[in-house]
Amino acid sequence: MSLITEALIGAIAFNLLLFLPAYFLQTDKLTDISYAITFIAIAIFGFLQSRQELVDYLALLMVGVWALRLGAFLLIRIFKQGKDSRFDEMRKNWPSFLRFWFFQGLTVFIIILPGLLIWQEHHTPSPLAFIGIIIWALGLATEALADFQKYRFKQKGYKNWIDQGIWRASRHPNYLGEITVWVGFWIFASSTLSLPNILIALASPIYIIVILLFFSGVPLLEKSADSRWGEDKKYQLYKKQVPILLPNYSSLKRLH
Repeated sequence: MSLITEALIGAIAFNLLLFLPAYFLQTDKLTDISYAITFIAIAIFGFLQSRQELVDYLALLMVGVWALRLGAFLLIRIFKQGKDSRFDEMRKNWPSFLRFWFFQGLTVFIIILPGLLIWQEHHTPSPLAFIGIIIWALGLATEALADFQKYRFKQKGYKNWIDQGIWRASRHPNYLGEITVWVGFWIFASSTLSLPNILIALASPIYIIVILLFFSGVPLLEKSADSRWGEDKKYQLYKKQVPILLPNYSSLKRLH
């Protein structure tokens, strides 16, 4: 059995296993942290199957740092909030909840695919690897900053939309950072993969872009925000001046 197949089975099986305590205990604490844990588990598994050369260590480090940062943030947030309202509709409906866990495992597999291909192949990386690392780092910094600013905003008790810090230039800077992380990771992987595997690995950034922009990310949050503040003229102005994803830094001055 190939590393790719084993990782696919492992990612899905691990999440289906975690579904059981999450459902029977009706808790979101496992649900929020399990995403990052799956990345770490699959990354370690893939790395151990590799030749453990420099490129393999770098791929492990990039996935691990991103997952640890996200996991720590989600863990702090869920213990502070007690539950995740996104799962209120499906938490007691086991078929829907099970489907979520299945697709979470599948999602991890698709997104980490460039890393799996690195750990499976053995080529010397080109200078393109440095460009990928830089883009990945910029994405990580953007996502971390956006999450921190929004968390602090909510901790101060604000009930309206966040229009402070990096959120003054983009309505969803955390998603911009997330997309940038995986685009950078794909570029890094492309520096060492064969052409067919470069194209296969492209599924990772395409998948995260499609999911966040058209399904579970931006559309849901935009719909929620419109239902809460759609009649507010200040929110309408914010929405008009601040782009949905790619930052418009000229809006910083207008919103000041």
